[in-house]
This record gives sequence, structure tokens and C-alpha cells, in this order.
Amino acid sequence: MKGLFTAQDAALLLIDHQIGTMQLIKNILLETVRRNTIALAKTAKILNIPVILTSSQEENLQGPLIPELATLLPEAFASRIKRAGIVNAWADANFKAAVEATGRKSLIMAGVTTDVCLVYPSINAVQEGYKVQAVMDASGSPYKLSEDMSRRRMEREGVVLTATNTLMAELAQDWSSPKGSQLLQILFEDVLPKIG
Repeated sequence: MKGLFTAQDAALLLIDHQIGTMQLIKNILLETVRRNTIALAKTAKILNIPVILTSSQEENLQGPLIPELATLLPEAFASRIKRAGIVNAWADANFKAAVEATGRKSLIMAGVTTDVCLVYPSINAVQEGYKVQAVMDASGSPYKLSEDMSRRRMEREGVVLTATNTLMAELAQDWSSPKGSQLLQILFEDVLPKIG
């Protein structure tokens, strides 16, 4: 299963899912990004995947991280990396140290916005030998053009683009297992469009 992410080798990095910053998303429904971000947090909790949260200038227009992250992941929320203004989270020594401390080499990343918050750290992580999957429906941009250009740039550098449901299936490996069943419930309740 070379190349596939597992719960044992992955870490989840959620970058700048802040109340103010999320209002900038225009290429995808904001509610979709919010639901998928929460689904990723729930997935990590069920599978005991380490989570690194980071924010930028919470006291300014960016605002605090969405409150569901504090509720679902209280420890990760309490130890979140509050960047003073460094755009590229990977360039923040505290963020990079937190990622290294997980000991994981497969990184699941989502960021708001894709074209500023996600593109640079995902590329830098790949350049430093990490495997990176960027979850595109838990990320978004103000403009379709900047989103498209960022996706192209990430792919050129070796970042694998994915979606929440695809990643959840990859991590679950078996829907009939106890944890797989829990993930399947999240998939149908939070991620997939309502059937019927």
C-alpha cells in the first residue's frame, strides 16, 4: 500500500480556519468548507491522528478559529500556534517544530485561504521530504483564478490534491471496522449531500 496514508503515519494540519478569514472564500460554499473541516477534525479524533492548529493574528480581522475546533480538539486548540503575521506557516519555527514533534511524515493539510495559507506550507513540506495531501474542499480562495493557479502550483511541486470523502475512505481502510463505522457515519452526516 505504498503511497497511501494511514492513521499511523499521518498528521492533520489545519491552517487559519478563522471566522474572519473564512469569509474570504468565494470559489466554494463556505458551509461546505466548514463542514469538511469539522469532519476532518472528527476523523483525526476517532483515529488518534495528531492535529496541529494554527492561526494568524486572531485579534485582528482574521478573528478566532471556528469554535467547533476548540470543542472537538481541546488539547490541539489550547496548544495552537498563534502566528504574529508570518504568512507561510512552515516558516514559523513553532509551527514547524510542532509538526516535527509528531514524528509523522505524511501530512494532511487544509488551509484558508488556499491561495495564501495552504499553497506555501504544502510546497515547503514536500520540498523537505514529507508526503502531503491537500484537502481542497476544506480550503478555499477569494477568486477562482487564484485557487486554480495555487492548485496547479501545488501539483507541480508534488502535493497530492484530494477531497474530504476520498481522504476519509483512504484512512478508514475498512468501513466495517469499529472506527471505520464511525467514520462512515460522519461521512453521511457531515460530508455527503443528503440523499433523498
